Order: sequence, then structure tokens, then C-alpha cells
Amino acid sequence: MRFRLPQRINLVSSILWGLRIVVAVLVLAGSWATLSSGKLSPDAWRELIVFGIAQGSVYALIALGYTLVYGVLFMINFAHGDVFMTGAMTAFFVARNFGESGFLNANPIVALLIIFAVSMLTSMLVAIALERIAYRPLRRAPRLVPLITAIGASLFISNSVRGIYGEQSQTYPSIDVLQGRLDLFGIPILKTQALVIVSAVVLMIALVYFVERTRTGRAMRAVSEDKDVAALMGINV
Repeated sequence: MRFRLPQRINLVSSILWGLRIVVAVLVLAGSWATLSSGKLSPDAWRELIVFGIAQGSVYALIALGYTLVYGVLFMINFAHGDVFMTGAMTAFFVARNFGESGFLNANPIVALLIIFAVSMLTSMLVAIALERIAYRPLRRAPRLVPLITAIGASLFISNSVRGIYGEQSQTYPSIDVLQGRLDLFGIPILKTQALVIVSAVVLMIALVYFVERTRTGRAMRAVSEDKDVAALMGINV
């Protein structure tokens, strides 16, 4: 009769899971204590939860891109957030021009699609240029070199945008059709929050399909597993 030795428990993984459990318990205990004390009403709690889901959806999309870069290239891209920022800032001026001309409220769906397209196209072009100029020549370099390059790229992009668009904060113009709230199962949700959550869910589903079902997505997963074997299988690494 054969006995299989139990797999060795990864100490780091155990510590991380322990920290997750501790944080979750503390959050739940603090939330229950705050709710029991009456400092926040149930309506305020619902608003905070909806706001957290909407804000977390944006962070989740950014984190997914960050994770994809690290998972495939094993490189910490400190300029990842700055790439998103360039798209948001460029799209702001498009939205402001649409708002001043009246096109934003006259054709909100078309205007939003154009704004989204401009934002994504700008971020995509900046990301491609960054990869070709700063990261690709360092593909075989020690891991510390791309790390320092990413920090420099982040500083370059942020200061360039500051010089082009200015240092003052900007606010997107309001859209009449997105003003007000929706009643979802008795929970009031701002229309802008609903748009953010729905858009994030759709984009996440599209990303899962891209990674799992498309040829490029399978190639990315293969490179993430073993870059050398993927190159031997004909993938352009």
C-alpha cells in the first residue's frame, strides 16, 4: 500500500491568506459596530456600498491591465496608471468641446461613444509607443533595468501631460440624460454609477473571452506559462 506525502504548505501563501482573513474579519466587525452605533443610517450604508462598487469597478479594470502586463512580461509597469491618465485627459477636452457646442446633450449616446473611443485610442497609442521605445529594447535586460525605466517613463508621461494640459484639476461636463437616480430593487443608484458598473462588467466579460477564446489570448497565456516553450511552438515572443 502506497502512501503519498502531503504537499508542503507554502509559508508565504499561508501568511497572505491569514492576512486576508484578518482584514475581512476586521472590516466586517468594524462595519457591524458602525451600523449598530447608529452613526450611519441604512440609506447612507447603501450609498456607500454602491459608491464602493462603482469606484472599485474602475480600479478593477486598471488592475486587470496591470496584472496582464506583469503576468505575461513579469515586469512591474509603474507607468500603467499614467497611460490611463493620458486617455482620460485627452477625452476630457473632447467632452468639453462637445458640451460647449451642445452636441453632448443633443446626441448623448454618440457623444459618449466618441469620448470612449478617443480615450481608449489615446491610451492605446501611448502604451504602444511606450512599449516600443522604452520596454522592448530591454526585453533581455536584468529585471531591475525595466523597473527603473518604468519609473522614468511614469515621470515623463505625468510631467508631459502636466505641461500640455496644466496642473489644475478638471471636471467632465454633466450630461442631462445621466442626471438623477435609478431605483434598482429598492436601492437608489446614480445613473453615472450604473453606467460605470455596467461598462466594467461588459469589459471584464470581453477580456475573459479575449484571453480564453481567441488565438492571441491563448498565445499570451502560453507566454505567461513558459516563454521559451512558447517560442519553440511558433509564438512570436
